[in-house]
Amino acid sequence: MQYWLMKSEPDDVSIDDLAHRGEVGWYGVRNYQARNFMRDAMQLGDGVLFYHSSCSEPGIAGLAAVSRLAYPDPTQFDPASPYFDAKSSPGQPRWLQVDVRFVARTRLLGLDELRRYSELAGMQVLRRGNRLSITPVTESEWTFITSLLAC
Repeated sequence: MQYWLMKSEPDDVSIDDLAHRGEVGWYGVRNYQARNFMRDAMQLGDGVLFYHSSCSEPGIAGLAAVSRLAYPDPTQFDPASPYFDAKSSPGQPRWLQVDVRFVARTRLLGLDELRRYSELAGMQVLRRGNRLSITPVTESEWTFITSLLAC
């Protein structure tokens, strides 16, 4: 089992949206490294730290799990979508998505709090300039964070 931090803008899909729907496709990823994580590394059941980004209070807002392996992101083919990619075709899709299912809504674990713990110093989300929407989380980071959220 592996673990991931996946960022979503809450105005687009929030942890509350995921709780209401039960499962969502993780669409709109347009970074090759993040796409490759989905394509090459994610497995069913992998743990997900659901992170609210680009908002007034960014941070981990809940837990999810990978529920469907990578498949073509349909938004790349839709000219009306902000994620449209004219260079992509159904025969040769460039962009993928996975589905994630709701596990739990948690208290918000913000960046300032994450930075306080030496156990989390290596997390990619805390590195200056990190803008990836999907980053791996080590098992020790996952265990530490989930223990904080259980309090």
